Amino acid sequence: MSQRQVLQVFEQYQKARTQFVQTVAELATRSQNIETLQHAGIISLLRPLLLDVVPTIQQTAALALGRLANYNDNLAEAVVKGDILPQLVYSLAEQNRFYKKAAAFVLRAVGKHSPQLAQAIVDCGGLDALVICLEDFDPGVKEAAAWALGYIARHNAELSQAVVDAGAVPLLVLCIQEPEIALKRTAALVLSDISKHSPELAQTVVDAGAIAYLAQMILNPDAKLKRQVLSALSQIAKHSVDLAEMVVETEIFPVVLTCLKDKDEYVKKNTSTLIREIAKHTPELSQLIVNAGGVAAVIDCIGSCKGNIRLPGIMLLGYIAAHSENLAMAVIISKGVPQLSVCLSEEPEDHIKAAAAWALGQIGRHTPEHARAVAVTNTLPVLLSLYMSTESSEDLQVKSKKAMKNILQKCTYLPALEPFLYDAPPNILKHVVGQFRNSKVLFPWIFRYTSAKSRQLSTTYKLRKILFMNDS
Repeated sequence: MSQRQVLQVFEQYQKARTQFVQTVAELATRSQNIETLQHAGIISLLRPLLLDVVPTIQQTAALALGRLANYNDNLAEAVVKGDILPQLVYSLAEQNRFYKKAAAFVLRAVGKHSPQLAQAIVDCGGLDALVICLEDFDPGVKEAAAWALGYIARHNAELSQAVVDAGAVPLLVLCIQEPEIALKRTAALVLSDISKHSPELAQTVVDAGAIAYLAQMILNPDAKLKRQVLSALSQIAKHSVDLAEMVVETEIFPVVLTCLKDKDEYVKKNTSTLIREIAKHTPELSQLIVNAGGVAAVIDCIGSCKGNIRLPGIMLLGYIAAHSENLAMAVIISKGVPQLSVCLSEEPEDHIKAAAAWALGQIGRHTPEHARAVAVTNTLPVLLSLYMSTESSEDLQVKSKKAMKNILQKCTYLPALEPFLYDAPPNILKHVVGQFRNSKVLFPWIFRYTSAKSRQLSTTYKLRKILFMNDS
């Protein structure tokens, strides 16, 4: 046998391996093939190909493993049990950029499913290898590493702390300063995932100087980047007054309000969420938002969208109104009550109705003037209907009842209360009766006294019902 014939055997073997991994990688993109591949023992067949002498075969084998692990947690567990992770982690430091991206994709695909699988990556030294990749010259490698770190960090505070301890945060802050939009998006997302778990983790992100760079990107034309930037700032601001004030000090107001008019629905939602997380802490922060025109802008935003996109804005109005009479009046003056009433009546989801009911209760609970502003929008009968409906969720019933109680205890506008005399159950009717009783000075035409010891009401059914409730 000639030398050429001998070499031809090796060439055929290489072609066969190449065709095998390429075909498997292609098959793994379609869900209907996954179970068959799994039963054929594909994980154990791909593992030795990660050490193949041909770089293309290595990379394609890693890509195939990533696609398989991405499909479900069983396959991800099979990758872990097959001792593939240490091999990938070692290769991250040794191989070329194409293999690094494929290996980081496998780690990301494994880590996304559960804290336990993410911990397996940590235990095999994956974090250190991924952090080193954040310093790679190739933006694609940085992005792949950042994705993997994000999927690990998002599970819980302990895993996020492990990512922080590996030194990822300063490098992620550098990544958001890179020119590549995809890298900026991913880095901002990871900073958001780290910040969300605790004030301490959020402070670590702040200490790395992230806020200033994130704030500069609020008006970036890329909608997906704006989503992540606004989310990261929200996750930082939500934890404490100090962190919220640090976000505000970057002078995001009134600039951020323009995002409430963005074409992207999730930019609107994340903007409302950011403002909500700031407003909830103190009256002073809420007043700052009011002064910047934030209430009117949010009300317009609520009117321009539907469903869950509205939810943060609805809650924001409730938080602002809860702080003080003046702030609640600012919501009323900006025509927030009619918009909340529309949400209460029109939204099909109970949790959104519940948020609207809560917000209306926060507005109406301060003074008779506040309560009247809510009552004249015909909101009280809607709240009563939602409270009494057997189809309403328990949370919606509770919030509707609480909102009615808050409003009725302050409402002296009797025309809005009269329908309750016929329809309200006793636990609600007592608040209505109390207002009719207390209104005898304001509305002397209701009462006619016949003696010092007894009183007589006009003979209408509703007023006789009041007398009965009072005397009982």
